[in-house]
Amino acid sequence: MDFETVMQELEAIGKERTKKIYLSNGAQEPLFGVATGAMKPMAKKIKKNQPLAEQLYATGNYDAMYFAGIIADPKVMTEADFERWIDAAYFYMLSDYVVAVTLSETDIAQAVADQWIASGEELRMSAGWSCYCWLLGNRKDSEFSESKIARMLKQVETTIHESPDRTKSAMNNFLYTVGVSYLPLHDLAVDTAKAVGPVEIRREKKKSSILLASENIQKDIDKGRIGFKRKYVRC
Repeated sequence: MDFETVMQELEAIGKERTKKIYLSNGAQEPLFGVATGAMKPMAKKIKKNQPLAEQLYATGNYDAMYFAGIIADPKVMTEADFERWIDAAYFYMLSDYVVAVTLSETDIAQAVADQWIASGEELRMSAGWSCYCWLLGNRKDSEFSESKIARMLKQVETTIHESPDRTKSAMNNFLYTVGVSYLPLHDLAVDTAKAVGPVEIRREKKKSSILLASENIQKDIDKGRIGFKRKYVRC
C-alpha cells in the first residue's frame, strides 16, 4: 500500500464521534477520527515500513501520525529521528502513545528517555517517563539498573507536585508501573506512592482529576498481578 492509498483508507474508516473525542483530548485538525482497533487490518497488510511511516508522520494528521507509529521500524530509527518525531508530537497522545512506545522498542530507549526527562519540556518529559513505563512493563527486570530506578522514584517523590500536568500524569504512571512490574523495587514504589499521595491534574474546561498510584498498585496486589509483563508493547 502506498501513501495515497493509506490516507484514503484512513479517511474512509474515520468516524465523527471518534474525531470529537480526540479533539476534546487535545488533537488538532487535520484528523479523521480513526479508532486504533480499526487500523489493525491495514497494519497487518503493511507490517513494518519505515519510509511510509515517515511520510505519514510528516503529514501532521493525527490519525496518520498514530498509524506511522504502528508500522514504524524502531530498529532502523536513530536518535535524530526520535528527536524529529518528538518535536512534531504536539499533544500527549502522540508523545506518550506514539513516540514513547516506538522508542521503547529500541536499544537507545533509556538513553533518549533520560535526556527527555532532563529537558524541562512538558511533553518531552512526559514521553521520557512514559517510555520507562512501556519498558518496565515489557522487558526483564535484569535489563534495568536498580539504583537508577530507585533514584527515579526519589525524583518523582520530590518533584511530581511541581511538574507540568502531562509530566505529572506520566510520573504517576511510572510510580504505578514500578510498583506492579518491577519486582526488585516493589516495596520502595509502594512507600513512594504513599508519600506522594493524591496528584491533581488540572484540565481545561473540565474538573480536575485526582491520581492515586498507591490505590492502583493495591488493586493489582489484590488481583495477584504483581510482576506483570506485557507480551507486546505496540498494538
